[in-house]
Formats: sequence, C-alpha cells, structure tokens
Amino acid sequence: MTDLIANAQRFYKWQDEVADPRVKTWFLLTSPWPVLLTSLVYLLVVWFGPRLMKDREAFSLKPLIIVYNLGSVVLATYIFYELIATAVLFDHNWVCQPVDYSTEPLPMRMTNVFYFHLLARAFECLETVFFIMRKKNNQITFLHVYHHCTMLINAYLVVRYIAGGNSNLYTAMNAFVHIFMYTYYGLAAMGPQMQKYLSWKRHLTTLQLVQFLAFYLHTLYVLIAHRDCPYPIAYTLHMHTYAIILAILFGNFYYQSYVASAKKKQKQKEQ
Repeated sequence: MTDLIANAQRFYKWQDEVADPRVKTWFLLTSPWPVLLTSLVYLLVVWFGPRLMKDREAFSLKPLIIVYNLGSVVLATYIFYELIATAVLFDHNWVCQPVDYSTEPLPMRMTNVFYFHLLARAFECLETVFFIMRKKNNQITFLHVYHHCTMLINAYLVVRYIAGGNSNLYTAMNAFVHIFMYTYYGLAAMGPQMQKYLSWKRHLTTLQLVQFLAFYLHTLYVLIAHRDCPYPIAYTLHMHTYAIILAILFGNFYYQSYVASAKKKQKQKEQ
C-alpha cells in the first residue's frame, strides 16, 4: 500500500513536470483535478438528473437549444478555421509534426485554439443537461455519455501536454464533423417544419465513422512507417485505440439505427 501511494505521488509529480508551462496557470489546466471533477460532476448529473426530473414536468427549452446549437456551430467553425490557418502558416507536416512549445506568436495562437477546443467540449456537456430537463432520457445512451466524457478528457490532455503537432489534424477533423453535427441538431430543434431538410442524418453518422477510420489509418501509418516521429508515441497509441473504440460504438449505432431498423420495417411490411 505504501509503494502504491509512493508511485501515485511520483506519477502526479511527473505529470506536472511534463505539462506545457505555457498553459499551467490557465483555467481548468492548473492540475488534472478541475477536469476530473468536471467529469465526475457530469457523471453525477447523468445519474441523478433523470431521478430528479421523474415527477416533474419536462421543460421545452426550444429557444435555448437553438441558441446552444448555433453557438456550438460557431465554436466548431472557429476552431476548424484557426487550426487549418495556423497549420498553413506553420507549413505543417500532416504525417509527422512535432509540438512547438515556444512562446512565439504562431505556436501560441495554435495553443489558444486547443484551449478553445477544451472549453467547447466542456460547453457541449450541456447537451446532456438539456436531454434530462426535457425528459429525453432515451437519448442519454452509453455512447452519448462515453463520447462527451472522454472527449473532454482528451481535449484536456492535448492542451495541457501536446498543444500542436499531430494533434492539429485530429482536432481539426473533429471540429469539421461538429460543424455539420450541430447544424443538424440546430435545424432539428426548430421544429417539424424543418424535417424536409433533415434527410441527411445517416450521412452524418457515416461522416463520423469516416473520421474515426481516418484517425485509425493515420495513427497506424505513423506507428508503422514513422516510429521515429518526435510527436509523443503514447498519445499516438492512445488515439489509435480510441479510434477503434469509437468506430465500434458508432458502427453499432449505425447498424441499429439504419440497417437493423430498415430490416425490421421491411419485415413488418411483409407480415
């Protein structure tokens, strides 16, 4: 037990030593605790929220949800544009790019974008709160909770330790997908009159799967052909594994929502 505590203390000291000194005083980045506590509060809300709402009337929240989705689209667009713009100015190598930890204007600009990405992931946790308040508990699936919680932690890891390098590609792709995702949610929130503009939901899920496939192939290529890449191999391995997990979860969602559902409808027609 004493060794376990000593090892935990050494790990905690080490993670602080290797943290990016440029961001260590920023909100949510002073230590791992703010983001870990935020994640814990999020999980507690997921657990207790539906119980608190059980005997209460569902809230409408329509105007708030429209504004929320609009804000998410704006945030995702800003993050995507800034990451691409800084990458172009940086003469970014999209296969193997090390992290620039200097305080020069361009690396700091990129670091600021990753920080906004973290704030965006925290902001998007409100989506779950809205589901609870509207008593849409069927929307709070394992995939939904896992995705929000792990994306928040991933965004924290990137900005506190590796704001730049290959993280630029992964974050830019994610922001690109979020532009379309929250555009869809925003249109859906406007009411039934927008249904004629929402026939592309299946394509949105396909786009998410393509994103995870791109993560997987890129990290696989780096691990095989660029093992000497100065970008941290531990995070490359993490993203490689994370891409597989998300592909399985979203692939199952795709199958259940579109393939199995279509088969079930066809079977009902034949009966």
